Amino acid sequence: MPFSAFRAPRRAVITLGAAAVAAAAMPLAAGAETTARRARVAIVDDCATPQTRALFQYMLDQQGQGILFGHEHTLTDGFTFDTFTETTSDVEATTGDYPAVFGWDTLILNGFQKPGVYGGTIEQNIEALSWAFEKSDALGGINVLSAHMYNFVTGGDFWDTTGRVVSQILPGGPKHADFNEFLDRIAAAVKGAKRSDGTLIPVVFRPFHENSGGWFWWGAGHCTSAEFIEIFRYTVEYLRDTKKVHNLLYSYSPNSGFGGDPQVYLKTYPGDEFVDILGYDAYDNSAGSPEWLAGTVKDLAMVVGLADERGKVPAFTEFGESGEEGRNLNWFTDLLGALQADPDASRVSHMLTWANFGGNNRAYVPFPGHAMEPNFMAYYEDPYSLFASDLEGVFDAPTYAVPSAPFLHLVTPTDRQRITTAETTIRMRLTSATSRRATYSINGGAPVALARDSAGFYSGKWAIDPSWLDNRTVTVSVSAKVGNKTCTDSALVFLGEVEPLPAGWIDDFEGYAGDDLTLSEAYSHVNSNTTTLSADHKAAGAYGLAYSYDFSNAGYTGIGRSVGADWTAFSALKLWLQGDGSTNGATIQVVSKGAYFEYNTGLSNTSGAEVVAPFTEFKPAPWDTGHADQLLDAEHLAEVSAFNLYLGYGGTTASGTVYVDDIRAE
Repeated sequence: MPFSAFRAPRRAVITLGAAAVAAAAMPLAAGAETTARRARVAIVDDCATPQTRALFQYMLDQQGQGILFGHEHTLTDGFTFDTFTETTSDVEATTGDYPAVFGWDTLILNGFQKPGVYGGTIEQNIEALSWAFEKSDALGGINVLSAHMYNFVTGGDFWDTTGRVVSQILPGGPKHADFNEFLDRIAAAVKGAKRSDGTLIPVVFRPFHENSGGWFWWGAGHCTSAEFIEIFRYTVEYLRDTKKVHNLLYSYSPNSGFGGDPQVYLKTYPGDEFVDILGYDAYDNSAGSPEWLAGTVKDLAMVVGLADERGKVPAFTEFGESGEEGRNLNWFTDLLGALQADPDASRVSHMLTWANFGGNNRAYVPFPGHAMEPNFMAYYEDPYSLFASDLEGVFDAPTYAVPSAPFLHLVTPTDRQRITTAETTIRMRLTSATSRRATYSINGGAPVALARDSAGFYSGKWAIDPSWLDNRTVTVSVSAKVGNKTCTDSALVFLGEVEPLPAGWIDDFEGYAGDDLTLSEAYSHVNSNTTTLSADHKAAGAYGLAYSYDFSNAGYTGIGRSVGADWTAFSALKLWLQGDGSTNGATIQVVSKGAYFEYNTGLSNTSGAEVVAPFTEFKPAPWDTGHADQLLDAEHLAEVSAFNLYLGYGGTTASGTVYVDDIRAE
């Protein structure tokens, strides 16, 4: 039975919104229920189960009445128990209550997280994930599933960013079948999660999270925005349409920070047709500084505004204090207070923090005896934080689904993809409709027919003239006739190889075919900045980088890209830099073995000169207290994982442009 049935609520329960309550209370004609008496729900899956639709409606209705608290793996890992049972939880041990949202991860399917069994069978671990959903549901909670996916190319973990994995698992890629097998296991676990009466348990699925950062293989710098959008869309279509999973809601959750800029947040947005929940992940390494709180609230307010425009649910999909434990003993209430104080940010539906893995790991939720236990209890007692005993009617709202409109998209090639062979396959997907005439064309030329294939794509071969493989760009367009309407999509595609950079080089800005969007796709971006190619300001060649900043929303901004190289043969990082004469500063950052090393320089030189940053002069970032005694030595130079270039506010000039070229280790 639901948890709320046997535990008295500690304060007023949150029930259906007024409109849904009124609809539920209306008398029905015998044997009939009209759509006029049910809430109109526009979600990704118009065949979703009644309980899944009701969950979506509930999360819409409860906005502004409180924020549901969530905890990852709360039943299986913690500091207050060694062996998990069906009711163990650090949250329950501290508060006497369970979280409103129970987070789980697909690592259970690999046997790498409980209740999965390491070395267990596929069937055993599918059943383990189904059990997790069932037990959370029985305790009155809402299930959320994230996906830390192992690298399908190398076999490494999700931190292994080598291999351009997304391009390899898209349709037509050499690892596409492996990705399908992974999705098959997710489908089996979600469809296997049932209540005793056979009702399917709704689950919020949150794949490819924190993609705006560069630490996962699906993140910025490791795939283009178009590749990310297409793999997200494919995942939804495969689960919903191929595997017939109808108890999922889908969440999009990039990582902070955006400086409140919706365009940056939406850069990799898969589209309203593929997203139910607009999420946002943010961890605090500043001990709840006013700057972090203000930036987080501003971004969440932006997310809420975007959700309102689209009829989606806004959520703080992952959060936590990630600096040294106990620096701010009021951290939970400070954060909740900052959210409550903003009329928009206060309307996020839920906020989920990470797991308490026990041992020497961080406690994201304080447990009995922890220094932050009193503050977490104060957070719990605040009427605006909602736990399992506060919830009622989560899956009860009477609803009906708005039928999905036809939607067409070009699957392969993706926008800004580089093709180096004389033949490739064009694939187009059309959902909620069929077409008797689907075609593709190149640069607006004669249409070529596409035929429906066994995977459900409209596809066809494109034979490319070998003389075209000269680094030129072409436009691939697809279209399909649906009734009296023609649906279209297109992509800009590059043809031919790019000459690789020498060892140690990060960028000379010559390999982007003069295209600013392709340049932007190669880097991750933090807070407000714009990167474009500059033909006028450079050290050599045809282009340099124009790096424009705006500190009106945040006091710093950054760009970065994956490196994955051994720099032990080099002694310094060098780059050409033309400043803007401001008192602002630049921070060159090298990331290795989880440590962040920095070298600072000014932006006062407006003539342009080479900056030489000896590795011996790099210091750990001030906030990286866990690596404060480490050096950028040979051990770290052997495993350089990323390069970042941050610009910071110096107190006088809030916006401007600096120029960079020829970034390399020598």
